[in-house]
Parts: sequence; structure tokens; C-alpha cells
Amino acid sequence: MTTNMFKKILIANRGEIACRVIKTAKKMGIKTVAVYSEVDKEARHVQLADEAICIGPAPSRESYLVMDRIIQACKDTGAQAVHPGYGFLSENAQFARRCEEEGIVFIGPKYQSIAAMGDKIASKKLALEAKVNTIPGFNEAIEKSEDAVKIAQEIGYPVMIKASAGGGGKGLRVAHNDKEAHEGFAACRAEALSSFGDDRVFIEKFVEGPRHIEIQVLGDSHGNVVYLGERDCSIQRRHQKVIEEAPSPFIDPVTRKAMGEQAVALAKAVNYQSAGTVEFVVGKDKTFYFLEMNTRLQVEHPVTENITGLDLVEQMIRVAAGEKLAFKQEDIKLDGWSMECRINADDPFRNFLPSTGRLVKYRPPEEIDGVRVDTGVYEGGEIPMYYDSMIAKLIVHGKDRKEAIEKMRAALNDFVIRGIHSNIPFQAALLQHPRFVSGDFTTGFIAEEYPDGFQKDSVQPADPKRLAALAAFMRYRYLQHIQMIDGQLAGHEMTIAKRFVVVTGSRVGSKEKPIDIPIRMDVKDGVYSAYIEEADEISRYDIVSNWRPGQICLRATINGKSKITAQVRRHGVQYQLVLDGAQYECMVLSPLGAELQHRMPVKLAPDTSKLVMSPMPGLLTQIAVKVGDSVTAGQKLAAIEAMKMENTLSALQDGVIAEICANVGESLAVDQLIIRFE
Repeated sequence: MTTNMFKKILIANRGEIACRVIKTAKKMGIKTVAVYSEVDKEARHVQLADEAICIGPAPSRESYLVMDRIIQACKDTGAQAVHPGYGFLSENAQFARRCEEEGIVFIGPKYQSIAAMGDKIASKKLALEAKVNTIPGFNEAIEKSEDAVKIAQEIGYPVMIKASAGGGGKGLRVAHNDKEAHEGFAACRAEALSSFGDDRVFIEKFVEGPRHIEIQVLGDSHGNVVYLGERDCSIQRRHQKVIEEAPSPFIDPVTRKAMGEQAVALAKAVNYQSAGTVEFVVGKDKTFYFLEMNTRLQVEHPVTENITGLDLVEQMIRVAAGEKLAFKQEDIKLDGWSMECRINADDPFRNFLPSTGRLVKYRPPEEIDGVRVDTGVYEGGEIPMYYDSMIAKLIVHGKDRKEAIEKMRAALNDFVIRGIHSNIPFQAALLQHPRFVSGDFTTGFIAEEYPDGFQKDSVQPADPKRLAALAAFMRYRYLQHIQMIDGQLAGHEMTIAKRFVVVTGSRVGSKEKPIDIPIRMDVKDGVYSAYIEEADEISRYDIVSNWRPGQICLRATINGKSKITAQVRRHGVQYQLVLDGAQYECMVLSPLGAELQHRMPVKLAPDTSKLVMSPMPGLLTQIAVKVGDSVTAGQKLAAIEAMKMENTLSALQDGVIAEICANVGESLAVDQLIIRFE
């Protein structure tokens, strides 16, 4: 073991990964330095570090991507090493080289390895030399969209158009025809230049029905390299990972060994010294092809930590300090099953548009019984629009896949986020989908199962009557709370009626009639019994809960055996319950109130068919039309950048542009008017 362990390191990142690195550094007795942009001055990683230095304005290209400022921060604070996290400069060979030249240790692979493997074109050539299975494709940078279309035709559709310096789903498009190849090439180059400062793009064959499996490798400076099993990252939306798990429900020991050995061979070919990930696409017959190597720590590294018992951040630090790996390949044993859900600040009911603002409520589940939360935010903090949308990672560890799924579902139900939208309802829905539960899925799973997007009615409650009973219980508890108010006139104290009508479904004025669920409530010895009386049967739900009005989470035992946690909201007589991704909205009324409610008119939504409004907060980067232009449905109108992703606004119908109401470079609010049609 070395005696030259670092005394102080700087984390050249932000958010949950910066907090994650700080946690391990503190465990190792190493002091930490945080860097932050002006908008991040009150961020959690700044609060957790021993020191913090501002490195520039909010845009990452003026702060977190400025090498000179980060290197100067190391010199000013005496930091001996830099941990880059993931994203930003983590796979920038020039930055790693600059650190080395300045006498600062880069906690990651050597710059030569990053240059070789971080470039997808060069890495594919190296993989071929190392006898690693590779996908057919064109491995040179493509300059023109016309060339991209021609190459795509030669390879055969569908193809993947990929930025050479890309990652995280950015700078990647799948094209099924010439039009998509032409447009995808232009979009990839623009996105790659904006996100990575490198607009080189290449094309390869898209393997249909694939699994995305990655092998975690770990190498030291003494020539030792091991693989730490695989992660299944096939649950993706638009090429961005949503749920990751280890091990994979698809990979058998023989395939695992073959993939692991190829990953190690590739790492040794470039003298790899740190934690890294070799990504493969795996076909139905378990044939596998090399995709790329991520020369950094992965977002989903906690699932590997859970099943191996290793702290990968600690291993990176020890390797960077010159230590040998303290274990060999035969020492690596896989224990149990782990899953990770990425909790993102986006709205699943509005096509996953970014959601920014203040976290009015933020209460992650308790980190007990195999539950872990890696986060970079706190209640009352702000989610800015300048960076990616991930605000936390929820990780669980169980003895097997079934237990891991059960723990994750319970933890998602208990994860409270208010003030912004999050993708928790979507994650919860995925966790109970039969295909996911069975393990029978590919990277196309989300697109196949939710072709029209994720809507509020995409997931129906398993037992709507149970949720209606819970809503009636909440109403009864609220009335009990009111009943306790002092100063009521003697002989005229408030009494609580025993009968309610839960009104759910569409209101009067729409094609569908609302659904009335008559409920009778009885209370005895702390048990709230809800009787739902239907034509030929009576359903009974005995509810035991200490829930009080104002609490966000309703934890209850139903009929003595079913334990649930639902998130609830109340607005007068309106109640919303969210459980396992399903939303149940209703009103709890008296029988007379329900009858009168059906007579209420419905307020029609305003006509916005001739308006183009911003669907999210973001920066208006392009207006593609001008006043007087005639446009057709599907034509590009404008582009908005938010959370490092460019979002295109297209015309929904033919029309003529009457007015441009916003300027390029303007920061837009949700529903701000951009373009008006005649």
C-alpha cells in the first residue's frame, strides 16, 4: 500500500456526483475542494466540501468546462488531485494532460487512454485490433449530410448516427430512411458541437431488438485489470438510460465471462488505469458487439458497488495514488441484485420536458434496508436550466431481482418531490410493467410500450375502489380534524356524516360520464372501515393509519395485510393519490353535493391552435421562420435549449407566420409566446 495518499482533492463537477465523491473522500480522511458556477453558489456540493471556489458564470462553457480556472483553483487551494466525476471534462484528454503537466494528479485514466478510447472512431479501430467484436459501420468522420445519406444507404437502414465525442444519449440519432439520415446528421453535429465542442460524426449499423449491456472494468498502474460483472442498461428513453440493474436478467455466466474477458483485453490494449466501462450491444442470440468505452465513472456505478461490495470512487482514488488493486479476478463475487432509477427533473406527462424551479418539498426515502439515495439537491434549493436534468439516483439492493423490484417500488412511492415535476410516476409504472418484471425487454421497450408517450391514464390503478376508500378515509380524517376546533356552540357541535360519494372520471360536458362510488364509513377501535356498496356486492376496506391532514405520504395497512404508501394532495374536496405510477383524482362529496356537481358546467380551454408557446423554461437558440412565411405541418419553427438538450418546435398544421414574439438568445418561461400564426 502507498504512503502517498492525497491530503486534498478537487472535484471538477457539480450535483450528485460531486456529493458522491466528497462522501468517499471524507471516509478516506481526504479534504475536498468544490468548484461552482455563480448559479450553484448555494448548491449541496458546495456546502459539503471543506472549501469551495467560484469558477465562472452559469453556462458550463464559461465555468465547469474552463480548464484554466479549474487548474488555477487546484493551485490556489493546494489540491493535489482532481476527480472529474462524469460529464463536463471527465473524458477530455486535453484536460487530463494539462493536469499532468501542471503536476496535478488526474483521478482517472491517463490522457493517452482517454484519447484512444474516448474517441468512438479511434476506439472502434483499437477494438478490432484487440479482437473485440465490433458492429459494421463507417469509422471515419463524415463531413456532409449528403455523404451521411450515401453511407447509410450502403450500410443499410436502420443506422445510428453518433457524435465521436458523444455520450449520455447526446449527439445520437437513429435513422430509418434518407430523410431521417439527412436531418439526424445535422442535428447530431449541432448537438455535439454545443455539448462537447467536437462536431465529428460517424455512422454504424443499428442492431434491432438489442440489449444494452456494459462491463465495469478496473485497472491499476501495475498492469492489473479486472472486470466487475455487467450492468443491464436496456431500459432507455431516446437513448438515455432510465433504469439500470446488475446483474442482467439476460446474461448467463458463459456470456458474462466472454464479455468480461474482451473488456479486459481492450483495457489492457490501452494500458487502462482507473475505473472504466466497456459498453456492448447484445442480440437475442447473445452475440455481442462493442459499442464504446467510457473512460470515467458511470452514472450507474452504484449497482456494481452493491453487488461487489467495492467503493469504485475509493478504488479510483487509490489507483491514482499509485496503489495496486487489492484483489484479483477470482476474488470478485456477485452478491444479490441491485437496481438504480434516475430521478430526473422533467415532466413525464408533457413528453418529458425539462422542469426547473424551486424544490418546495424534497424528502427522499430513508436509507435503510438496502435503499440508497445519491443526490445533489435539498429542500428549498433551485433546479437550474443550465445543466442536465438528473437530481438524484435511487438505488436498492435485494437478495434477488424480485426483492429488488419490490424495494424499488416501495422507495419510489416514498420519494417526495414538490415544486417541480419529476419522472417518478413513470419510473413507478415501469417497475410494475409485466415485461419489465419478467425481464423480457430490449432497448426498444419504452418506445414499444408507450408509443404515444406516457399519459396520466397510461397506468390504471390496480384497485380503483381501494384508492376511493383511501380518499374517503382522508376526507373523514379531515372532518375529524375540523371537529376538534374549540368554541363550537353547545348542542350544535359538528357531526360527521357517514356517507360519501367519491366522484371520479370525466365531468359533465364531456363524452364520458363521471363515476360515482357511494361509500359508507364506520370507525371502531382505530379502524376506519369503508364499505363500497354496489348492485350485488359490498366491498369492505379496513384501513389502519396514523395519517393526519397535511401529511404528504399516507402509510396504511388495508384489511390487515396490505401495506401501502401513497402520496396525496388535497384541495378542498378534491383529492389526488399517486401509487405505483398510477394517479387517482377524485372529489369526496356528500350525496347531495355529488348530484349538484354533475350539473356544473365545464370551463372550455382557450384556443391556442394559432400560437406557438414554449413548452418549458429554456434558451431560445433558433427561429427558423420569418413573418409572412408559409409553413407546412412538421416544419421546424424554432429550437430551445434546456438542461443540455436541444428541443425542436415544429408546426402542428399548415399556416402563415403572422408575428415573431420572442428573440433568439432570450430566456423563455413555460407557455411564453414565441410565434403567432395568421
